[in-house]
Amino acid sequence: MSWQLPNPFLNLWQVTPDQIDHYQHANNVTYVSQLEATSWAHSNHLGLTIEQYQALDRGMAISRHEINYLAAAHVNDLIDCATWIVQCDNKLKLTRLFQFIRQGDRKTLLTARTEFVCIALSTGRPKRMPKEFVNVYGPAAVSESTIFSVPRVQSSQSLANQHQTQPLEEK
Repeated sequence: MSWQLPNPFLNLWQVTPDQIDHYQHANNVTYVSQLEATSWAHSNHLGLTIEQYQALDRGMAISRHEINYLAAAHVNDLIDCATWIVQCDNKLKLTRLFQFIRQGDRKTLLTARTEFVCIALSTGRPKRMPKEFVNVYGPAAVSESTIFSVPRVQSSQSLANQHQTQPLEEK
């Protein structure tokens, strides 16, 4: 596999018939669900569970998603969902990168970046990370400077500018 960073945490996803949309590929919502499932699987692997989050009255809430949908997944595809923690300020913020690669052809289907902010679960307001988060997430962070190649998708505006047509001549 060609991972954008070394040593990813992997979570396996098999696309099911109920995840297929009217275009006959996995619906975009299922990709977002897999981002969440992969994040939780990684947090659990590192030793943090939802029960600990609740006991500490803290959680890592998504403040921003940047998702690049690069190719479609289809029913029964086996997809390796990778994640890395690439930033943790040990105070309030944490950032994860993701890359989803289909096992059958080793094609990258998705890359994503998700930014989280620590909140008090009881109020939903930003709150400093407890030492339990700092002690787990801080050491798990890897440097983004080792990114091999991150597929980027141009914005629709920049694509539109590249493909401008000449005005029609009046007859």
